[in-house]
Amino acid sequence: MSELDNSALMTRLALAEKTARDAGSLALSWFHQRDSLVVETKKDLQDVVSRADRDVEQMIDARIRETFAEDGFLGEEFGLQPGTSGFTWVVDPIDGTSPFLNGMPNWCVSIAVLYQGAPVIGVIFAPCFDECYVAATGKGATLNGRALQVDPDRTLQNHVVGFGANSYVTPQAVGELLTALLAAGGNFIRIGSGALMLAWVAAGRVVGYLEPYMHAWDCMAGYCLVREAGGWYLPFNTEGERLTKGAKVLAVAPGARDELKKIAGV
Repeated sequence: MSELDNSALMTRLALAEKTARDAGSLALSWFHQRDSLVVETKKDLQDVVSRADRDVEQMIDARIRETFAEDGFLGEEFGLQPGTSGFTWVVDPIDGTSPFLNGMPNWCVSIAVLYQGAPVIGVIFAPCFDECYVAATGKGATLNGRALQVDPDRTLQNHVVGFGANSYVTPQAVGELLTALLAAGGNFIRIGSGALMLAWVAAGRVVGYLEPYMHAWDCMAGYCLVREAGGWYLPFNTEGERLTKGAKVLAVAPGARDELKKIAGV
């Protein structure tokens, strides 16, 4: 990997945060009129999308193109547009569409920037909580400007793990993971937004997050946040078309790393 230019990083970081906040405002306006949205399904009846998702993604894409037309762009709703600069923006316009459509606050805008395949910027904005998580390589992680650092004393047994699952994974496999977690003395919560729960790992609200199958647009921003807050994450294959495919996702604070890795089978 060639050296990452600090100016190139910081200009994209500023744009990522500004765009995430503006996209969150647009998404929030749709949230307040969600009863007017026509809901469509994708892979199955639990995999839903609406005009709000598409409008927000198109706004983010247009904003990036104005300044960095040579960068790649991967969005959940419209797919991969390759670039030539070495930078690729990876975006989930509304992570937690089901909570969003059902009037729950646990959804967010997730924007990551990869440089030659590695997450170097992560911004997650949760409009209903007015919380903006921001991280960049070597710059640390913050929540509304306050520095974040994971607590090494929190463990599987004295904290809680975030968990997610979907129809890409069998019910049996999900049950086995949760059985192992509970047998180890842990416990779990699920809120319907993997990106937001990864931000919560960085913030210390959960000790780790595990999802057996997740896409890059759901996890790349959160991975950057967790790393910059002192946590560990399971590498995600971003080479070529693999960037558009799902994989196991795990991010965790040091005190629970070994046990949660064993439970996850990595």
